[in-house]
Amino acid sequence: MKRLLILILLLNVLQGKAKAQNNYATEKDIPYYPASVKQDAYQQSQCRLDVYYPKEQKNFTTIIWFHGGGLKAGKKEIPAALMNKGYAIIGVGYRFSPKVKAPQYIEDAAAAVAWAFEHIAQYGGNRSKIVLSGHSAGGYLDLMLTLDKKYLQRYSIDADSILGIVPFSPQCITHFTVREERGIPPLQPVIDSLAPLYHVRKIIPPVLLITGDREKELYGRYEENAYLLRMLKLTGNTKARLLELQGYDHGGMAEPAFPLLLAEVKMLTE
Repeated sequence: MKRLLILILLLNVLQGKAKAQNNYATEKDIPYYPASVKQDAYQQSQCRLDVYYPKEQKNFTTIIWFHGGGLKAGKKEIPAALMNKGYAIIGVGYRFSPKVKAPQYIEDAAAAVAWAFEHIAQYGGNRSKIVLSGHSAGGYLDLMLTLDKKYLQRYSIDADSILGIVPFSPQCITHFTVREERGIPPLQPVIDSLAPLYHVRKIIPPVLLITGDREKELYGRYEENAYLLRMLKLTGNTKARLLELQGYDHGGMAEPAFPLLLAEVKMLTE
């Protein structure tokens, strides 16, 4: 009898999960650059996105997710930890160095965000509820689009209209791949127009910076984020925060960061 009850409970749980999954749809490989933009074959293949969204909801929040990979590798993804939570998730593909150089991958990210602003209402979403997130290089793209307003201004979008950003272990100085393109070694720090820190300003969307353990992180990633936080506070910004996930390295910090992202999105939308 006890085994039968356990089996029934297990079946109910599985049926509940299947029903929840059936309430979502995914559209894949959508080109996000306007048709008027002339593109080569590489741009056409890389600059695509996937949209995962709740079919029976309206006015939902959208999380745009930029994958990591040092601006050199990776692929668009819909993180499993963000699925079935009532949000749309947009996984973005973009071009890589050395096939392209800065700022082209930032421009790709801007075009993808512009696509979301223009099209998410067609899926039931609200363009005023768009959150940017991503890991490592993806977090760098989050910050560049938010702090340097020129990238989204090309699409008549004010970066301050983004609901919030939650970058996972982002580079805050000039990205090491950008420096590599110039022949600068990875341990030589640079802060120029391709560094989020260069564009510190008082009024920005709420930002939650998350890094791994400062002793386990990639290079000085925690310290870069702490410096960005300090500079934002000195401008008078009161909406920036930083969390350090002790015990987690650069790659491992993403898993415990996803619940923090979800909690932040919930807070922003309530």
